[in-house]
Amino acid sequence: MAFNHLPAAMHDALGPLSALPVTHSVPMAKNHRPSRPPESGGSRPSPDTVLDRLAAGAGRSARITHTEHLPPRAGTHAVWPDRIRPEVIAAIQKAGIDHPWTHQAAAAEHALDGTSVVIATGTASGKSLAYLAPVLSALLDGSEAPNGRGATALYLAPTKALAADQRRSVKALAAPLGNGIRPAVFDGDTPFEEREWVRQYANYVLTNPDMLHRGILPSHPRWSSFLRSLRYVVIDECHTYRGVFGSHVAQVVRRLRRLCARYGADPVFLLASATSAQPAVAAGRLTGLSVTEVADDASPRGELVFALWEPPLTELHGEKGAPVRRTATAETADLLTDLTVQGVRSVAFVRSRRGAELISVIAKERLAEVDRTLPARVAAYRGGYLPEERRALERALHSGRLLGLAATTALELGIDVSGLDAVVISGYPGTRASLWQQAGRAGRAGQGALAILVARDDPLDTFLVHHPEALFEQPVESTVLDPDNPYVLAPHLCAAAAELPLTERDLQLFGPATAGLLPQLETAKLLRRRASGWHWTRRERAADLTDIRGEGGRPVQIVEEGTGRLLGTVDESAAHSTVHEGAVHLHQGRTYLVRKLDLEDSVALVEEAAPPYSTTARDTTAIAVLETDTEIPWGDGRLCYGSVEVTNQVVSFLRRKLITGEVLGESKLELPPRTLRTRAVWWTVTEDQLDAARINPEILGGALHAAEHASIGMLPLFATCDRWDIGGVSVPLHPDTLLPTVFVYDGHPGGAGFAERAFRTAHEWLSATRLAIASCECDAGCPSCIQSPKCGNGNEPLHKRGAVRLLTELLRSAPPAPDGPASPDSLEPEQGPAEPGSPTLPKTEASPAEGPEEPSPQVPPEP
Repeated sequence: MAFNHLPAAMHDALGPLSALPVTHSVPMAKNHRPSRPPESGGSRPSPDTVLDRLAAGAGRSARITHTEHLPPRAGTHAVWPDRIRPEVIAAIQKAGIDHPWTHQAAAAEHALDGTSVVIATGTASGKSLAYLAPVLSALLDGSEAPNGRGATALYLAPTKALAADQRRSVKALAAPLGNGIRPAVFDGDTPFEEREWVRQYANYVLTNPDMLHRGILPSHPRWSSFLRSLRYVVIDECHTYRGVFGSHVAQVVRRLRRLCARYGADPVFLLASATSAQPAVAAGRLTGLSVTEVADDASPRGELVFALWEPPLTELHGEKGAPVRRTATAETADLLTDLTVQGVRSVAFVRSRRGAELISVIAKERLAEVDRTLPARVAAYRGGYLPEERRALERALHSGRLLGLAATTALELGIDVSGLDAVVISGYPGTRASLWQQAGRAGRAGQGALAILVARDDPLDTFLVHHPEALFEQPVESTVLDPDNPYVLAPHLCAAAAELPLTERDLQLFGPATAGLLPQLETAKLLRRRASGWHWTRRERAADLTDIRGEGGRPVQIVEEGTGRLLGTVDESAAHSTVHEGAVHLHQGRTYLVRKLDLEDSVALVEEAAPPYSTTARDTTAIAVLETDTEIPWGDGRLCYGSVEVTNQVVSFLRRKLITGEVLGESKLELPPRTLRTRAVWWTVTEDQLDAARINPEILGGALHAAEHASIGMLPLFATCDRWDIGGVSVPLHPDTLLPTVFVYDGHPGGAGFAERAFRTAHEWLSATRLAIASCECDAGCPSCIQSPKCGNGNEPLHKRGAVRLLTELLRSAPPAPDGPASPDSLEPEQGPAEPGSPTLPKTEASPAEGPEEPSPQVPPEP
């Protein structure tokens, strides 16, 4: 979370960053909502039949709040461009594909014309073949060159698993072409004895942005023959490159383009994306080039039945007497169990590594009661496994030996898992793009498919399952990234200078913020200017200054204390909250307790155990305004956007029952604080506004706190983020604003564009927040509206009705939104009298009002 991985000199050089640039996003036409089709036939049960069986249990049907039916769609064929070699077309036909879809042929035509292109179509629409046809044709042409290496191509995937899967596909497709096509994976799992062969002989290198950043670009003299001949660069699943990660990848791509030009190459970029808002704009921001889009999906699609599923309330009561809803984890484990018993091949997508392990454990236990052979057909899949474990799981999934898999986003992307019948999504994944990407993993062979979104007990999930139009009648989000973020740009300028001295000609390539940053880097003695340009001055490798996934620091190794066996790793940024002393750690279905976290040596020592609980870290946060870039009046109050410094510290952890989530106890921790300079949106209210909203000092802290929780929960509906990307603080009297203030900030150094998006959509965002609170059926607040399981203050104090009145008054005073959203008067009115007051929040910055909504920002899809 902090930028501790930057040298102190660079940290000082960047300072408070008075002028961080704004990130823009673009709208897209709305998706059409189709009518229900007839039930599909065939030997497999239809999606409707599978769903009916799942809903047949006691009380099950009431959990389905909505069912959406997307009918099957016929495909439209074309012919391959005549410039593609006949041998390649023959190989494609031998693989069973007689003719391309029209979008495949169009993308290939652009590639052959030397035009960079992004193909943005649905899952299983053949995006890989669209770029492989021209790439293989070019490589085959190059293999016949009398001298030299011949043409080369580079493939970038966000995960190792996807690159490995693509290599299998390329080898199978290119088998009839002989030795003209030599694909090879080059990543952290590639044995050292193979790496030299890849550098010298492979002409289709598959890697990831991390290895390009740390391994290939810094060693470009050894890769000179490959780069000199580089014809195509494929960037797969490019919609995943968002936020800080996407901003880093954008600068890595610019460094690649610079080195290619040094060796006389000007490669064409071919990008593949899930459906997104104006993909050409996002692809252009990622590559720095003009990119043509192909977005009309001409592939056929089987029927998709999409159910929204809300777990039931239990008889238990949690904090402040709020009813406790059954957890999405327990509900997903039940559904995965039932689907496996039915013989339905399924994947359950889970937001966390621990959640994936837990669902696998619960499903195995319940399957053992049915048939002792079934537990072996369910497994977990997540990042942090050793390479051989991941490869074995991928093979088992391909072969069909596994019927059910609980997986993190590591499996969300384009890995070929043809034959899946159902997908269960445990909690809204943060964006509509990810939701449709995960749902599209089923039905890839053309058969009907079932997708189920299981709501977590939080404001956004609850809102979505009761407002399906927000999912099915709204466009997919635009991709938010900011390559000019100085915390991103500065280390890449250093890395570029270490690769080749920077010159005046490079300023335009790296963006408008470059000219202002170079003098700061000179002052910090990271770069030195000479007649030939700016040079890197340090002995250490400049590429090691930053982790492009925004994690920072070296990964913490998880080691079994008794045997010394390495179980896996966890990102340094997440170590404080996930492998602290006393934390429960799950690995391959086994449970471990963390006995010691050694931050200096980056090691967590664990021992196998079987505690009847899970653990959740708690933290506190203080926030200081560094600079206000923009502010607008909202009545007497203000809506602001600018730079802030956040100080966060994990202070304790809760033990919760596995199924119900009931809190069993809290234990203190002594971990060092972390600091973060980032971007934030904040709003203030005046005494007159509080009087108009009937907010007295006794309930002010609870009203602000509740509005903050709910607004954080609702922001992912308006920005390409989820709750792991953002944090919040609410204070009845903030020392910098001298007013009651609510902050929502990006959980990444320098910001990621999410707070800026919140500022620009504030009217719609806060209107939806008010509606989510007001429409919740609870009396005093619950996890579905204003409570947060990660609250640093233990969800104290909270005042639901005060939050509704406060947001109503704030929105009544707000300037009209450009697209005219509904006014607060048109929203569902708050019912009932005000509740008794609750104590106010602490007013000192050292004892902040609210910890971050989540302990650490979510990393992009796992490597």
